Amino acid sequence: MKRGTFLSLSVAALLACAGMASAQAQSAGQDIKRDTKAAGHDIADGARDVGHATRDVAVKVGHGARDAGHGIAKGAREGWDATKKGFKEVFHKGG
Repeated sequence: MKRGTFLSLSVAALLACAGMASAQAQSAGQDIKRDTKAAGHDIADGARDVGHATRDVAVKVGHGARDAGHGIAKGAREGWDATKKGFKEVFHKGG
């Protein structure tokens, strides 16, 4: 084999290997980007689920506090009405 032919074949083989390595590197880069994007979406979905659960619990706690406040207010009103009625009976006021 002539020296020029050997060099040409060697250069062609090196360029082919470099092209394959470059294609593999690009493919690996795309895989990394795709996996990173998927992981980001999974994290966002998990965060959204936690946020919704937190909101739901806060609403339930708020409604419980509201209902408790209504119960206390009703009890206070009934107590006040009973006190007024007792006072009127004792002191014969207001009919």
